[in-house]
Amino acid sequence: QVQLVESGGGLVQHGGSLRLSCAASGRAFSISGMGWFRRPAGKAREFVAAVSPNGRTTFYADSVRGRFTVSRDNAKNTVYLQMNSLQPEDTAVYYCAVKVSGLSYTDNNKYNYWGQGTQVTVSS
Repeated sequence: QVQLVESGGGLVQHGGSLRLSCAASGRAFSISGMGWFRRPAGKAREFVAAVSPNGRTTFYADSVRGRFTVSRDNAKNTVYLQMNSLQPEDTAVYYCAVKVSGLSYTDNNKYNYWGQGTQVTVSS
């Protein structure tokens, strides 16, 4: 069993930055892909970013590429999402997730464990 706890969300002004963290329990962290997804109010959950088990390969949604950076520290069982140049349309509940198997990093159906989410609100 894997448990994930996100932190770092909050209220920020347009153009500001936030850093989300996701602390994971369980021995499988270092061999698992990790992803960040978000759910804007009234909309479906969408892929944001993901990182391979060794941290060398990253994936981004077009809407965040160049503004967000995903990284991980396997020694701390933690994955991060640095969000810069935040825009009102980035407002959502952000979730981290563990992908145990499968090739796709962008398909939320390939992720096995999810955190409870953290709210990010960007004011205009």
